[in-house]
Amino acid sequence: MTKEKANKIFNILKKEYPGATTSLRHTDPLELLVATILSAQCTDKRVNIVTKTLFKKYKNVEDYAGAKPSIFEQEIRSTGFYKNKAKNILAAAKKIHDTYKSRVPEAMEELISLPGVARKTANIVLFHGYGKNLGIAVDTHVKRLSGRLDLSKNNDPVKIEQDLMKLFNKNKWGIISNLLIEHGRAVCKARRPKCPECKLSKICPSVKEFYP
Repeated sequence: MTKEKANKIFNILKKEYPGATTSLRHTDPLELLVATILSAQCTDKRVNIVTKTLFKKYKNVEDYAGAKPSIFEQEIRSTGFYKNKAKNILAAAKKIHDTYKSRVPEAMEELISLPGVARKTANIVLFHGYGKNLGIAVDTHVKRLSGRLDLSKNNDPVKIEQDLMKLFNKNKWGIISNLLIEHGRAVCKARRPKCPECKLSKICPSVKEFYP
């Protein structure tokens, strides 16, 4: 994969999804952090249903830090893996309160030091919460499309991120993640991609695999 071809993919997707952004509803970095942790192994649609009520009750770091685990678990139960998610969110809130003066940190190293926060979550918070391009969020859609489009030959999210960061200019890092996610949801689906209607079909090396 060359930078020229990668840029062509970017331009096609940007034209196809001009308003691509995170579908997780939030009003500040804290809400985004909570929503992103909840989105693991769960649809954004379900997360938004849960947070619509959750965010009315928990308005700041102190609210989460002082939450009763057993109650909070039930409030997020429908997002799946709720015990672990509850543990991480409440622990992250306590650390943000104690270490970062109740402000969600905007440095990568500080963010990934929080319970339940790896690079994917940190990148989402940094880009959509603070407007910072410090990396590329690699979720299941980005991972799948990176392989199909030959943007990366790796399976490990961290290595895929490194490959993508080499192909795209820094000012495109946050956007390319959104574009790949949108395309993955709408066209390049996991089980049966819609290659005949895909705008990338002429340059995608995987078309023949699904439509020989």
